[in-house]
Amino acid sequence: MGVRKAPRARDRILGARLRAIRREQTNLSLEQAAALALWSPSTMSRIETGKRHISSEDVATLSTIYKLPLAQRAELIEAARAGDSSGWWDLALPGVPTDMGALASYEADAFRLTDWSVNLVPGLLQTYRYAVGLMRSGGVDAHDIEARWIARLRRQQILGALDYTAFIGEAAVRTPFGGWEALREQLRHLIHARDRGILVRVVPEHVPHLLVAHSWLLMEFPNTTPVVNVEARNGSVFLLDEVAESYVELARQLDRIALSAPASLAMLGKVFEEVTHVA
Repeated sequence: MGVRKAPRARDRILGARLRAIRREQTNLSLEQAAALALWSPSTMSRIETGKRHISSEDVATLSTIYKLPLAQRAELIEAARAGDSSGWWDLALPGVPTDMGALASYEADAFRLTDWSVNLVPGLLQTYRYAVGLMRSGGVDAHDIEARWIARLRRQQILGALDYTAFIGEAAVRTPFGGWEALREQLRHLIHARDRGILVRVVPEHVPHLLVAHSWLLMEFPNTTPVVNVEARNGSVFLLDEVAESYVELARQLDRIALSAPASLAMLGKVFEEVTHVA
């Protein structure tokens, strides 16, 4: 038997649909459905919460147990087969942290991303020289830098295909990772982000609010709860369920304390002018 794939966002979406079908179209409890499928209740729970990869065979089994109409059964199985398709993140890339692949798979399935970055330009908006300067300052092995940049560039390809808002701390747009020319190039990229349908909002320095304490990425999906990625020193942590849902309110608070889009653009332009003649 092959190794079961790690769960991804679309498993959470499909699992939520299967849970709703069991509750709304059958009289079966979770334990009863698990027994009929010859699964343990914990396995059934992981399927319904998307904490286990859901194969087309799993869906076929449940569709039979639930006596679903042929059209609904076929649609669900096709959704599961789509989840079996591979993306670039399913291939191990030398020098690239494994959690980068998990993050990319979540981003690919989201319909809305809200990025809050305190002291750095978020990865989805970084330019090459800025990103390289940042990685060098963080002690990334020189042999791994190009591979990590390629992975970051591939992640950026989702922009324009979903709703993306970047809240960026003022300190981030003033810190010259990679040197002053790299910062100028990065600022130009941010200034023109709106031309690509990307919303950039700057959070001024010295805002007295607890939510500015750490950076995070809120990823929202249809028909299931969001996922939050929090970067740590040696990797990242994924927050799920009720904990992740609490970040939706944090995003609303960011919206209230950040500069408006026009004011943010004006600040970016001002900072660009300030660093134009810096050597």
